[in-house]
Amino acid sequence: MNSVPKIRIRTGNSLPALQDGDFILYWMIASRRATWNFALDRAVEWTEKLQKPLVVLEALRCGYPWASDRIHRFVLDGMAENACWFERMEVLYYPYLEPTPNAGKGLLAALASRACVVVTDEFPCFFLPHMVASGARQAPVLMEVVDSNGLLPLRQAEQPFPTAFAFRRFLQRELPQHLGEFPKANPLLNARLPKATVIPPEILKRWPKASPRLLNSGDRVLAGMSLDHEIHPVVTTRGGSTPAQALLREFLRNKLASYAEARNEPGQNATSELSPYLHFGHISVHQIFSEITGQEGWSPDHLALRSTGSRTGWWGLSKATEACLDQGVIWRELGLNFCHTRNDYDQFESLPAWALKTLRLHARDQRSHLYTLEKFERAKTHDPLWNAAQTQLVREGRIHNYLRMLWGKKILEWTRSATKALEIMVQLNNKYALDGRDPNSYNGIFWCLGRYDRPWGPERPVFGTVRYMSSENTARKFNIREYVRKYSSSSHEGVTREK
Repeated sequence: MNSVPKIRIRTGNSLPALQDGDFILYWMIASRRATWNFALDRAVEWTEKLQKPLVVLEALRCGYPWASDRIHRFVLDGMAENACWFERMEVLYYPYLEPTPNAGKGLLAALASRACVVVTDEFPCFFLPHMVASGARQAPVLMEVVDSNGLLPLRQAEQPFPTAFAFRRFLQRELPQHLGEFPKANPLLNARLPKATVIPPEILKRWPKASPRLLNSGDRVLAGMSLDHEIHPVVTTRGGSTPAQALLREFLRNKLASYAEARNEPGQNATSELSPYLHFGHISVHQIFSEITGQEGWSPDHLALRSTGSRTGWWGLSKATEACLDQGVIWRELGLNFCHTRNDYDQFESLPAWALKTLRLHARDQRSHLYTLEKFERAKTHDPLWNAAQTQLVREGRIHNYLRMLWGKKILEWTRSATKALEIMVQLNNKYALDGRDPNSYNGIFWCLGRYDRPWGPERPVFGTVRYMSSENTARKFNIREYVRKYSSSSHEGVTREK
């Protein structure tokens, strides 16, 4: 029982596994997929070792911060797919939809009381660490928490890094030993699983299992839940592994070759658009890496011998692919590292000392414009490009990668304080973005305030030595006309000026 690396498994409590339980319970909370999943690998290992059936519990709470129709619809799409997938296997899939906050309380404990062992996912952000800790205390048997987050195991780096360069050097030194340790593409294929069990009727009566029809009932199922119904689903973006696989194939065929040159162009859709699917666990970074590098016939033998920290040259791949891996591996896993090692990852005080100092020195600087949260939310600023970025966020649940940085910088410039600016960025991003509430999202937001950056001159009002960005410079560098036209917002009333 050693196929899942030990460094990716931690015990959530100090209890033993029990031989006389009824089943192995996989509590699926972050890696919401049936493929390329270390936690599912581990659950299958337990079923084969103890010769007990496998139960997969995938529950969807409704009482979490920013819970909305948009987020729920995306997760429900994935649950409907999982129901079809597990139905073909000797696995009992138990999807549960919580109708009101706390209605699902007790379900995990009830199932765990009949289990031999509980396996769950590790995710270092949002409410999930607290939920796992609470679940481990409730479980009367061993709970194992399994890390499927990145190519580099979370516990390989137990300290935060001040810059991407520092993390890149560390990763280049440590990652090669883990590149031969990938999850199985299909953990259930050829697995020797005992026949699926049944859930006791008293549990099903109190916490009804969601039927395939309910999971596939579209937006009607959302109406009866305690959610923010004003944040509508993005009709052009469906959740689940099938859309994620389609986006990956499209990226490999038509976008990857031009990624390095085109990814920052607002008028070109050159990115993979996979970040929401990574956030909700509908696709694995291991699969993405395997398919991207496989397209060039890559193997670990191509790696450079020395860890230089350079953005290019270490992987031994094309310029476009190395640029893609720098974003998808280095920057994404840098965010995972910060959330794993710092409990205050979402707090203003987590900024580097130089950024805190300069922002505090300029806290009383006059702002050219001041906007309330409501004006920002409704894209009612004087800047058409900023309004377009915010409109894209509200409509599509995303902002073009480069413009997301400008979006955050302008909120800092047009808000009375840096702490208030941070509050507004977090609120808007987590409320509307499908990939919000994620380590990578907090990476981007805090980068706007100086995280992972260095002091920049000349010193400016409001920003101090925090890197400055402007819509005018962006317009000179990129063709933004079509982007602004597509996401236009023509009303600019309601500006409050500093006296």
